[in-house]
Amino acid sequence: MALGIASDTTVWLRSQGLEIVLLILGAILFSRFATFIRDRVTNKIDAGFRSSDALVRTEAAKHRHALAQVLTWVVLTIVYVLVGMEVLRRLGFQVTGLVAPAAVLGAALGFGAQRIVQDILAGFFLITERQYGFGDVVSISVTGSAELAEGTVEDVTLRITTLRNADGEVITVPNGQIVKVTNLSKDWARAAIDVPVAASADITRINEILHQVGADAYRDRRLEPLLLDEPSVMGVEDLTVDQMNIRMVARTLPGKQFEVSRELRVRVAAALRREGISETSTS
Repeated sequence: MALGIASDTTVWLRSQGLEIVLLILGAILFSRFATFIRDRVTNKIDAGFRSSDALVRTEAAKHRHALAQVLTWVVLTIVYVLVGMEVLRRLGFQVTGLVAPAAVLGAALGFGAQRIVQDILAGFFLITERQYGFGDVVSISVTGSAELAEGTVEDVTLRITTLRNADGEVITVPNGQIVKVTNLSKDWARAAIDVPVAASADITRINEILHQVGADAYRDRRLEPLLLDEPSVMGVEDLTVDQMNIRMVARTLPGKQFEVSRELRVRVAAALRREGISETSTS
């Protein structure tokens, strides 16, 4: 009797047992291979971005980066489910007999996991509609939170969006709780500064100075790669009894508007000081 049991066990280990081990090893190796391919693709995209500070990701590159991560996650999930079913079948479970319990379990999970389904659906539309991608600077309004989630997108999956803010903190936002997204780095950005001066100042002269500052900035070897065209003066934006604000704008590469704004403020302040015109403040 014991010899028969031992013989049956040996036969099972050499057949179904060996197949189970091979299935699990195959799933692990496929997971490593898929992750390797994904990392190669994303690293190749990242290499172009990191080669120069003036280079900014194109919308297609952002989309490919997010798509590579999502496709890898979907493929691995399907492979794990199929391998799990094959392992159960070789362990003696009737997979067809699990259909009814699985339906009941699925219904129960459906009621308890509505938010997860909502996150996945929202993530699907976020990616397919290219609302934002890896490397974008965004401001996100989240349900139930008065504070905006602001930062650079570091990861986008079907369920969550991961940001890193200016303080280096990582913010994780479930896609289903996103109410509104403000993309600050899609296609191009705009740097806008308001120059407040006394209401009695010579507007014509100030406009000439600001135009000259914009022309000099566009010819500057350090700033010119960040600018899409020469900064322009929009004119008086606001006027009070003792002060007026003159707006100056510049189209920049995505995500570079803050750097350009800071540089233009310094140049405007220096130019006005040389002309003996006082600034009340700079916004």
